[in-house]
Amino acid sequence: MLMDLSFAAIAIMVLLGVLLDMRLGEATRWHPLVGFGNLAIRLERILNTGSHRFKRGGLAWLLIVLPFVVLTWGLTFWLARFDMLIAFAVHALLLYFCLGLRSLRDHTLPIAHALMDDDLPQARILTARIVSRDTTQAEDSDLAKAGVESLLENGNDAVFGTLFWFVLAGGPGAVLFRLANTLDAMWGYRTSRFNDFGCAAARIDDALNFIPARLTALSYALLGNTRLAWQCWRTQAAAWSSPNAGPVMSAGAGALNISVGGAAIYYGEVEQRPPLGSGPLASGKDIARAWRLVALTTALWVAVICLISVAGAFHA
Repeated sequence: MLMDLSFAAIAIMVLLGVLLDMRLGEATRWHPLVGFGNLAIRLERILNTGSHRFKRGGLAWLLIVLPFVVLTWGLTFWLARFDMLIAFAVHALLLYFCLGLRSLRDHTLPIAHALMDDDLPQARILTARIVSRDTTQAEDSDLAKAGVESLLENGNDAVFGTLFWFVLAGGPGAVLFRLANTLDAMWGYRTSRFNDFGCAAARIDDALNFIPARLTALSYALLGNTRLAWQCWRTQAAAWSSPNAGPVMSAGAGALNISVGGAAIYYGEVEQRPPLGSGPLASGKDIARAWRLVALTTALWVAVICLISVAGAFHA
C-alpha cells in the first residue's frame, strides 16, 4: 500500500479514477500514452540497429520508462508535502490516464453490434483497429473470437493490472505498469526485428503482470462458471505462449462457457494457437458478455478495495 496514505484515501482515489475513465473515456487530444508511444517509435528506430540488440532493448526501456516514473513520483511526493488534497487529485488523474475500461467498451461493443446486424465488412474494419491479426478475410466467428480475446486479455492489461499497481504504489505505480505494458505491446514480438530488442520489454511486463493476471483469472472465475473456468485455467493456460495471458484468457473463456483461440492470421501467416475455454465458438453476443464480465470484475475490485479501506478505518 502507499505508505503515507490511508486506506480510505486510496479507495477514494481508485473510485475517482474509475469514474473519470467511464465518464470521460480516453483523451481525444494530447493523450500521454499516445505521446509516449510516439517517443518509443523514435527511440526504437535509433537503438534497434547493429549488434547487441538485447542490451540495446534493455537500455531503451530504461531511457524511456524511468524518466516518466521518476517525474510522476517526484511530483506526487512534492505535492504531498504542501497540499495533500492536490496530491490526491494528481494520483487520481494519473490513474485515469492509465485506465482503459471505457476504451475497451467503446472499441469492442460496436464489433458485437456489427456482427449481430450481419454487417461483416464493418465488423472486419472495427476489429482491425484493436488487434494485430489480419481481418480482411475473417469470418464472423473469427471476429467474435478476436473481440472476446481482446476484452479478456486487456481487461487485465488496461484495467486490473493498473489498479493493482496503483494500490501498491499510487499514480507512479500505475504509470510504471502501463508504460511497461505499452512497450511490450509495441516491442514484445517474436519477429526478426523485435525478437532480441523487445525481449527485455516482454520479460519486464511478464514480471509486473504475474500477480495481477492471476488475480484477474480468479476474479473471472468467481463471476462466471467457476468450475469450468478453474478447469480451463488448470489444463489450458500453460499451452498459451504468454505466461500471463494464458491464465486470464482460459479462465475468462471458461467463465463464459465459450471457446476461443485456434487459428489466426498474423503478417500473412496462419498461426495455430491452442484452444481456450469450453463450449460453442464465441459469437457476436459473447463480446457483450465478455464486456459485462470485465465491468463486473472492475466493480468487484473497487468494492474489495473500499471494504479494505473500511476495515482499515475500524482498526485505526
